[in-house]
Amino acid sequence: MIEQVEEIMLVLDDKLSKTVSVLKEEFVSVRAGRANPHILDKVNVDYYGVPTPIPQTSNISVQEGRCLVIAPWDVSLLKAIEKALQTSSIGVTPTNDGKVIRLAFPQLTEERRKELTKQIRKMGEDAKVAARNIRRDAMEQLKKLKNDKLISEDESANSEKDVEKYVSDAIAEIDAAVSAKEKEIMTV
Repeated sequence: MIEQVEEIMLVLDDKLSKTVSVLKEEFVSVRAGRANPHILDKVNVDYYGVPTPIPQTSNISVQEGRCLVIAPWDVSLLKAIEKALQTSSIGVTPTNDGKVIRLAFPQLTEERRKELTKQIRKMGEDAKVAARNIRRDAMEQLKKLKNDKLISEDESANSEKDVEKYVSDAIAEIDAAVSAKEKEIMTV
């Protein structure tokens, strides 16, 4: 296999694995009924003039599976963290007792579970579309190499089979991640 084909395969593999890992990161931020500290990863608080994610300013722990306790290292941040949580899209009202902030997550209703499942499926479908776009780009590059007579018909056919295998493996991994997250959400 010539260098250009190897490079196409490496780029393809890298892009597909990034697509899958981005999907899994997005799944972490979807609330599945249990308190998960990663839900706060994208919530920023003004920390001495710099927007900083809450986990970098506080100690976060889970109590009884349904409550997050946020204990900032600098107590003067309590009000700013509380305000950041209220303006975020988490959907849970924080309670501040002067030392820590508590986020009590209510039990998910059946209707909300179904909504979250639809959201998860859409995220999975978006990831599959991204994988297919990556496949299309790789196939176009291989076709260009073949048309420029840099690789033979056989090399082109074998490379295209390899591309299909990479993409089908990535799609299978996406499907597995989607079904695992759906199962987690639907478990009461």
